[in-house]
Amino acid sequence: MAQDAPQALPEVTVSSSGLALGASEMTTPVTVLEGDALVRTRAATLGETLEGEPGITGSHFGAGASRPVIRGMDGPRVKVLSDGSEIQDASTVSPDHAVASEPLLASQIEVLRGPSALIYGAGAIGGAVNVLDNKIPTAIPQKGYEGSAELRYGSGAREKACAVSLTGGSGNLAAHVEASGRNAGDYGVGSGWSGGSSVPGSFNRTSGASVGLSWVGSRGYLGLALTQQNAKYGLPGHNHDIEGCHPHGDHLHCGGHGDHGHGDDHDHGDDHDHEHEAHAPGDVPVVDMRSNRLDVRGELRNPFAGFSAIRLRGGLTDYRHDEIEDGAIGTTFKNKAYDLRVEAQHEPIAGWRGVMGLQTSQRKFSAVGEEAYVQPTITRRTGLFLLEEYRIDNWRFEAALRHDRQTAEAEDSGIERSHNGTSLSLGSVWRFQPGYSAGLTYSRASRAPAAEELYARGLHMATATYEVGNADLRSETSNNFDLTLKKTSGPTTFDVTAYRNRIKGYIYGKTLDAVDGLQLLEYSQRNATFTGVEAKVRQQLNQALGLSVFGDVVRAKLDDGSHLPRIAPARVGVRLDTRWREWDGNIEWVQVSRQNRTAEFETRTPGYGMLNLGVAYNGGRGTPHEWQVYVKARNLTDRLAYSATSFIKDAAPLMGRNITVGMRVAF
Repeated sequence: MAQDAPQALPEVTVSSSGLALGASEMTTPVTVLEGDALVRTRAATLGETLEGEPGITGSHFGAGASRPVIRGMDGPRVKVLSDGSEIQDASTVSPDHAVASEPLLASQIEVLRGPSALIYGAGAIGGAVNVLDNKIPTAIPQKGYEGSAELRYGSGAREKACAVSLTGGSGNLAAHVEASGRNAGDYGVGSGWSGGSSVPGSFNRTSGASVGLSWVGSRGYLGLALTQQNAKYGLPGHNHDIEGCHPHGDHLHCGGHGDHGHGDDHDHGDDHDHEHEAHAPGDVPVVDMRSNRLDVRGELRNPFAGFSAIRLRGGLTDYRHDEIEDGAIGTTFKNKAYDLRVEAQHEPIAGWRGVMGLQTSQRKFSAVGEEAYVQPTITRRTGLFLLEEYRIDNWRFEAALRHDRQTAEAEDSGIERSHNGTSLSLGSVWRFQPGYSAGLTYSRASRAPAAEELYARGLHMATATYEVGNADLRSETSNNFDLTLKKTSGPTTFDVTAYRNRIKGYIYGKTLDAVDGLQLLEYSQRNATFTGVEAKVRQQLNQALGLSVFGDVVRAKLDDGSHLPRIAPARVGVRLDTRWREWDGNIEWVQVSRQNRTAEFETRTPGYGMLNLGVAYNGGRGTPHEWQVYVKARNLTDRLAYSATSFIKDAAPLMGRNITVGMRVAF
């Protein structure tokens, strides 16, 4: 989590709020990581970077792929955005596919939970993650140039990483260049793992570069940027024994196996040694990914009477990754897509201020080769949205309305399915005392099924599943209530949120059978309820010290009382932080509980505690030449820990002791 400063800080503007609101003005909770806190929190993947925040975990697939899981939801229910434009990669298709975004180059990361994400797509039932960057300049640097550079080393995987960013401009033209690189070996795990001291094939090598150019005027800007990102990482947990498996009705048949031996619910702490088969590095498949993306962004302020701004966001993506085994390409995934978003912010009408917009996208996805478990598909989406706010005295009211249409066509079979949905959100914030506020929001959102949920049919080796889609799936409808209580000033501050999300026709992968670690997974629909609490309380002890307690819990059940798979367990943490002159520091203990509430065929996960700390020295504060040297340590006690949200938790435990040292300079 981001470290809290002892003194009050200026409120950060939430770019993705649609109306440039401060975090305390939002009707539902929002997380903003920026500045020094973001520098120290950033990790190799977006999921790892955010997983310490209340209500957020990571999907954990080795070291190369980890997507944010918000309030128990992931995949297509969590939108990942690049400054408001959807990132078009293959990460929603499967958790072994990396998010095409580099945290080292992010200037700010915003997380909208629940109803706050409605204007970015009704399908974002869990929330939205907006990654802000500087690749398209929005202003001319005052001294003609500005930039930053960062170096870091992590002991847990012998990770070496660097990033550099430079913006220059004169007159009305500004240009930006940036680049990053990472080289990490197989990461070490906590002590006592029967599979060895490290996870075979968990290496991660990434690189990326971007060039941007923009025209900047007194009333706005218009620019474009070309970005290329590359990644090569291993897929741990590969099991060759399942290659010949196929379904017979609701059961699996795996070659010479005479019976259909079902999986059992067992503890890692009792009898899990057989789960960890050591594989030679050559046996581990490797993902070789390349993403080329063209971004267009623009804003025009006061374009004509009645409107204060028009904003444009667009992205054109050519994404490909090869899954390589024994030196040969086994499967190639391609995603050619575009996303365009135009929004206009109007001046107050009868006291109501708001933004209206249009969003459209097309995604051509294909998989060719041994694991082509989804036939080529074309998905087209169009959405219209309206967001309005009204303020009176100590009250702020918000209303959002969105209508979406999706068409998903399977090219081989010729099957086409169309879904329409209208979503709405109503909320209010009441500042009932100076520094105190209470927020209540209700939303009703419709999510159309993803192409993979409709048309999947085949063996997916990475997740050890045989997936069966259902072309007759209906849109799911979410009814969500959020209640938030905040105190933002004084020696004691807190932020507590309770929510209940009732989803009609929830789409999930139901496991019908399991043999030798392979699961027969069929996409099904049942009514489900997600209930949870997220909280953080901080007490200023003296001028230099502060004490925080934080935690979260989510319960996800179907109507028959059974549990949904891969739900994060409850956790609670205690942190002591300090700021003295140029020094910042914190030490925390995070306790993650045992996960016994598992779905059928899912193994239970033992609880664990982790000791983390961080120290930073900040030089040149308040000047254009700030610099920072930092040390952060995670899992100092080298605890063996498993992630309940991971498909491969048995084959790839979490990283053991990891000490990262880094330096960042601005110029």
